[in-house]
This record gives sequence, structure tokens and C-alpha cells, in this order.
Amino acid sequence: MGRAVLGLDRLAAIVVGLVLLVLGLAAAAWGAGWLVQVWAAAPQQLTLQTATDTFATAWWPWAAGIAGAVCILLALWWLLAHLPRRGVGELSLKGSDKSGRLLIDPAGAAATAADVLAETPGIRSASSRVVRDRGQLVVAVKATVEPDADLQSVVTATDDVATDLAQVLGRDDARARVRLSVARRARHRTRVR
Repeated sequence: MGRAVLGLDRLAAIVVGLVLLVLGLAAAAWGAGWLVQVWAAAPQQLTLQTATDTFATAWWPWAAGIAGAVCILLALWWLLAHLPRRGVGELSLKGSDKSGRLLIDPAGAAATAADVLAETPGIRSASSRVVRDRGQLVVAVKATVEPDADLQSVVTATDDVATDLAQVLGRDDARARVRLSVARRARHRTRVR
């Protein structure tokens, strides 16, 4: 959720809160008979004849339909703006200043790290994604390991990939998280004679 959406949320909450507060106070004051002291033209009772006449006009269904469509579009935009986004876009690297910015797309580095890890003997497959987790940039790598893999070589490969990834990203807030899962069955390998 971006700053603009947060700002709009706060503004909308303040406006709606103030409107509800004023309407609630006015209704309580009207019910107690105090509203006449503040607003001399306050009605003693409400008549809905004007609203009924408005609903009977020929333009009312069109206006209500357009207002409903606008409300639906605003509601959809509001919901989409509030979807959590943990993905990370381009990142600034050290050396960026007023004369120019050095940028890196961490998704490319993460995908390469997963590809390198997948080439390790004993690792069946690997995938990765880049997220923000509690203020930290995290490259989450998932790998599936063969049941008969040499765990020492797998651990060494994951350490090497994490070290290389930190060096490529060149950021102090970057962390690597490698999650290994063991396949249920060993993959049948073809024998070469």
C-alpha cells in the first residue's frame, strides 16, 4: 500500500468521522429539542414528500445507476489499493547520488541464484522470489532436494549462493532465506552404458 493510499485513507476516515459526529450530535439535539436553539429553521418533524417526488422523476434511475457504477469502481479501486504487496521493485545501489542512480532489479539476481542452486548435484529444482519482511529485503529461495543427496554438498551450495547473492545485491538490508524440502521419492535416472 503506497503513501498516497494511506494519506487518502486517513483523510477519508477523518471526513467520515466528522460527518458522523456532526450527524449524531444533530440527531441527538433534534430529538431533545435543542436543535432549534442553534438552528432556528430546524423542522419539528421530517417529511419525505420531496424525496418521494424525486424518486418518481424520469432521470432518477439513470442518476442512481451512474452513482452506483461510480461507487462500484471506487470500491474496487479501494480494495485493490489495499491488497498487500510484498514484492520489491528496483533497488538503489551504493554509489547513487545527485548525479545519477544505480539501480538493480533484485528479481533477476534471485532467479539466477535459484538457477545456480538448481544445477547443484542432488537438488531437483529451485525457485525464488524477493519480498520485504519486517523492514528487511529477503530473497526467499525454495529448493527440492533428492532423498539420496549429499547434504554436505547441498549446504555448501546454499551457503555459496547466499554469499554470492549478498555480494551481487550489495545492500546491507538484504538477507537470503533458503528453504530446503526433501522429495518423497528419488527421481529415476537413466543409466548410460
